[in-house]
Amino acid sequence: MAAPTPSDRPFIPLGIAVLTVSDTRRLEDDRSGDTLVQRLGEAGHRLAGRAIVPDEVPAIRGQVEAWIRDPAIDVVITTGGTGFTGRDVTPEALEPLFEKRMDGFSAVFHRISYDKIGTSTLQSRATAGVARATYVFVLPGSPGACRDAWDGILAQQLDYRHRPCNFVEIMPRLDEHLRRGASVSV
Repeated sequence: MAAPTPSDRPFIPLGIAVLTVSDTRRLEDDRSGDTLVQRLGEAGHRLAGRAIVPDEVPAIRGQVEAWIRDPAIDVVITTGGTGFTGRDVTPEALEPLFEKRMDGFSAVFHRISYDKIGTSTLQSRATAGVARATYVFVLPGSPGACRDAWDGILAQQLDYRHRPCNFVEIMPRLDEHLRRGASVSV
């Protein structure tokens, strides 16, 4: 029997929350958040939450912790706060929540970004990981970076039909280490 083609699998819509980290943005002028909301909607996913918080570790971490406890949210995407200035603290706020880091996300994001903006990609600390069986992607705060991450990585990896593998197919097993109990170290 031949391996299934992408069309042999059904699309599985995910609940995705979008968090903009900014001291100055409001919903009315949140172009990066709008970019992500538009793309996830066009892909067939469901917007499960949207918020804007200031560049402060407790605010960022608090919102994401609430979302990763919500069973209706499969994915959290943040935009903003990944640079090097004193107010850029999104990676510091969220990486401690990661049970597993997704180092490949950063590598692929920077590869895509390099093709568009050259060495300026070094000014981003984009990162990703899994926290409480929820994917968390930490993107820069520009609409271009959000487009690049969605179009170049997330659109495929959040689509169950994508082959040879994707994030959706392993979602039921993301919390195996939690179900095994505290006697097993990770």
